[in-house]
Amino acid sequence: MFGPQVPSVTPAEVGDDIYLLDVREPDEWAAGHAPGAHHVPMMEIPARTAEVPADVEVVVVCRSGGRSGQVVSYLMGNGWDNVRNLDGGMQSWAAAGREVVSENGQQARVL
Repeated sequence: MFGPQVPSVTPAEVGDDIYLLDVREPDEWAAGHAPGAHHVPMMEIPARTAEVPADVEVVVVCRSGGRSGQVVSYLMGNGWDNVRNLDGGMQSWAAAGREVVSENGQQARVL
């Protein structure tokens, strides 16, 4: 989708040792996200880059891969070389049978 400048991984390639950065909006996050993921909405990334680790692999996720690809490009342009886009976003994560949890007490779902 973004060409060779934005590296990506599939849901199956995301291990337990990966820092998963979810850049979706708060309502999307509350409805359903990957367990253990870290939430920083896309528009807050420039002000919160200090929260993005530079010493472990970071996989960035949104709903379908568009916003997260933009975040990966932004971070790479600002010195991060350890960031990857989750191919297909949370939609592909859920479709691959990976666990999704909610913050609102309702059944987890991907918005």
